[in-house]
Amino acid sequence: MSGTDTVRTSLEATASLLAPNRPAVVERVLHAYDDPEGYVRTHADQLDERGIDEPIAELAWIALVDALHDHRLLAEFDWKEDPQEIRARLALLGSRPSVDPWALFDADEMALPTYEFLTACGRHYRDVGAALAVLDIRSDCYPVVCLRAARAEELTELARRAGYDAPVLGG
Repeated sequence: MSGTDTVRTSLEATASLLAPNRPAVVERVLHAYDDPEGYVRTHADQLDERGIDEPIAELAWIALVDALHDHRLLAEFDWKEDPQEIRARLALLGSRPSVDPWALFDADEMALPTYEFLTACGRHYRDVGAALAVLDIRSDCYPVVCLRAARAEELTELARRAGYDAPVLGG
């Protein structure tokens, strides 16, 4: 398999892992990978919010982040986000665990800075069999996904093969 085939296959597998039974997510990622110019034209308004007006090397990864967000499978947090806002937006994810991890939090954790709070969230999500991971887009925000803890290493490896980082929080 060539390097390009590996990247495309890994992006497709990552999208399938994070958005099972949502082929539109996979299609969007592959559209960005296979036809970057067409993708930029089709999604110009959404990409403009990220300051993207032409194809960039990370376009398929950005497409994954945006598609997951549009399907309520990703929450994007600013580097200086309020813990209550993080909690509220994680609770809205369609991929959230069926067991609520918030009962495991200490009051002190609710005062942590954003990244430390997200790391604490990751630890508590692990306690209920889920995992949180950041789809790193090399900016000052944290695009966070939730998935079964048993699949977290698979996500990290698929992202690496595609040329990206998806570190697991609190793991």
